[in-house]
Amino acid sequence: MNRTVNRFVRLIEANKGVNTKEEMVNIVCQEFDMVKDGRAVYHTNCFAVVFCYSKNQTFSNVVLSLSKLEKYDHIPCFVIVVKKDMENCIYLINTTFLDKISHSSHDLRVDNIRGSILGSNIRKDIEETGMQNIPANFNDLFSYHQGFSWQENLERLVESTNNIKPNKEKVKLDKGATALLFQAPARAISFVKSKDYQILLDDLRQRCNDVKDAILVASHIENVNIRGRLIEVLITADHTERQQLLKNIGDIERQLPSYDTRNDLGDYVRSFEEADTYTDIKTKVMYLDSNPKAYNVDKFLQCMSHEKSVFMFFFVGVDETGIVNTVLASVFHNKLRETTMLQQHWAGRGTRGTAQFSGKTINELLSADSFSNEIDEKKAIEFLKRLLNR
Repeated sequence: MNRTVNRFVRLIEANKGVNTKEEMVNIVCQEFDMVKDGRAVYHTNCFAVVFCYSKNQTFSNVVLSLSKLEKYDHIPCFVIVVKKDMENCIYLINTTFLDKISHSSHDLRVDNIRGSILGSNIRKDIEETGMQNIPANFNDLFSYHQGFSWQENLERLVESTNNIKPNKEKVKLDKGATALLFQAPARAISFVKSKDYQILLDDLRQRCNDVKDAILVASHIENVNIRGRLIEVLITADHTERQQLLKNIGDIERQLPSYDTRNDLGDYVRSFEEADTYTDIKTKVMYLDSNPKAYNVDKFLQCMSHEKSVFMFFFVGVDETGIVNTVLASVFHNKLRETTMLQQHWAGRGTRGTAQFSGKTINELLSADSFSNEIDEKKAIEFLKRLLNR
């Protein structure tokens, strides 16, 4: 979150003793140039806020409609709860921090956005991050939220609200496919030792170098989702598409949706005689903390059950000056594998969930004096068995 948003949060924290909603609204509007949208939402270009009042310690008021939240879900959205004779509190209410939609939502579907958010629907503990929904964690939590799209959160909320039968199921592998899956670590070891690995690395690094100035510009985009997608496309696009992106770089947040990237395993696919490589490009801003999504477990298992498949990650480390370093790591790299976190929250209940990387591990790989793909084949196979049995 930027300085303006952090200043807003500090203002609310400094006025915990305010007793009326009207006084709290006046305090905020005197400090910030707010625009009122309908009856509930006040917003700037940087954040949106809803003000509520509660006489009780618990908070179950209607906060906002889901359709209204959609307009602002790309920026930090807050609810300020002014409590009678008690300290006020503030929560993030972006879709990542909701468990379901409660009010008048029996017709909620992904193509029919209905219903409202109650105070009881706000997640106070974000279990998968180990953090509470409190001001001290807002920066990290909003960065976490930016890793997920509106569509991903909407599908989750529809499922949890309506308790519908999952429309996504675990991938099923037959004996032959399972055998090929367990050969994936050996294929990875063979590939990272081959000349083809160096060819792929040189290819990706050259693509990075061709757009290094644009990557520096892109690295300052606050929205993690947009920043990552833009850099992925800059690196993988053909000349014509890349030139169009560079032309629109100044207005990229509006232009980017017209440049759709593959919603599949790997942003860059390249085949060699002995390997079909799927490379996912991950940008890491070295001075920011984030744990990026790694892959959908079912898609990963299915891809790795193909005869020549090899899955790699191309990490692009950037700081205020530009690209710091790039590394091409196997998904089975010991440090990556050992620190991979498995999440069920962001996938349908009928699936094996998603994997998430540790941002600290990625920083370590990018900051090391030298990099090599260290892969323990036996432990990698055990890891695959654990994924398969989820």
